[in-house]
Amino acid sequence: MNIVTKVKNFTNPLYLESGRILEPYEITYETYGKLNRKKDNVIVITHALTGNHHASGRYEDEAKAGWWDGLIGDNKVIDTKKYFVICATVLGSPRGSTCAISTMYPTDKLYRFKFPVITIRDMVKAQKILFNKLGIYKVKAIIGGSMGGMQALQFAVDFPNFAESIIPLAATHATTPWTIAFNKVTIESILNDDDFKDGYYDPKDIAENGLKGLAIGRMAGHISFLSKDSMDLKFGRDYVETDGLYELFGRFQVERYLDYNGYSFPKWFDPLSYLYLIKAINIFDLSRGYDSFEDALERIESKLYLIGFKKDFLFFPEEMRKIHQTMQKTSKKDLVSYYEVDSNYGHDAFLVEIDKFSSYIKDILDGKI
Repeated sequence: MNIVTKVKNFTNPLYLESGRILEPYEITYETYGKLNRKKDNVIVITHALTGNHHASGRYEDEAKAGWWDGLIGDNKVIDTKKYFVICATVLGSPRGSTCAISTMYPTDKLYRFKFPVITIRDMVKAQKILFNKLGIYKVKAIIGGSMGGMQALQFAVDFPNFAESIIPLAATHATTPWTIAFNKVTIESILNDDDFKDGYYDPKDIAENGLKGLAIGRMAGHISFLSKDSMDLKFGRDYVETDGLYELFGRFQVERYLDYNGYSFPKWFDPLSYLYLIKAINIFDLSRGYDSFEDALERIESKLYLIGFKKDFLFFPEEMRKIHQTMQKTSKKDLVSYYEVDSNYGHDAFLVEIDKFSSYIKDILDGKI
């Protein structure tokens, strides 16, 4: 598989939904496969909260492949021998694009809290500018899960003639109080950590030593990514072998899992950027700027294939069904379909249970649905 990673710099101002301007900015993106002469074999992949441009394949010095490697690659469902696949790191993410710990031009200082709030619409607008620069004006499909699904839906509304098909997984049309509440735990944990230093920490120190506040908040996030059934199956009531049952701080396996994932996370993800991305997720509302949700959906011209997951307790399947049901009330009802994956895993099923929906996506791309 041919993997190409590039950084594109933009000097023209990006006018944000908030009314602010971001200038200049850069976006890191990765491509797989080859663009054909007609440029009609493009598939856009949009990533979730902590994802990035590296969706598939493995670098020479990399132990773990890209985050959707099971779905994208030569002879896989999203076949890079057939399609030209592109994935860009969103604005606001510290994993390759301009964010809160980027240098604020023309100074040598970091943005920190002077960085503007970036919305899902802003992320999508910046990507569309990138695609225009690359001479890509029409794509076969846009596919993404969770925050990536939000981006896919925003593409469908804001750029109705850009994609033939839109495939959002495990997403929502507007973030609910349930999810906002989980995110609030992380926000407060970060802000109340003395080592956060009101946002004026040294990023190198965080990368080396971590941040307890972000670690604790990430633990709450991991609870929302799984389901009770998957936790029962994965951990049961197993106890850590080296911890004594009657030691006050002896741990169950599920506690060790949260410790490991929580405390390792701040060493590779910036806390300020996490706050900005959570803000984008919290305020996401596909109907913002329109008279109603129905009016927003009326703009859609792409075929919309919604995929929900039965035991998703972050973005519940009924949230995806609501998009389908509301679309049925519009003149675009023939453009939408809904597929629910029978999964007990939880929200992260879109990342780890690919075999349960991959054939459905393949049928979409093959024009069978």
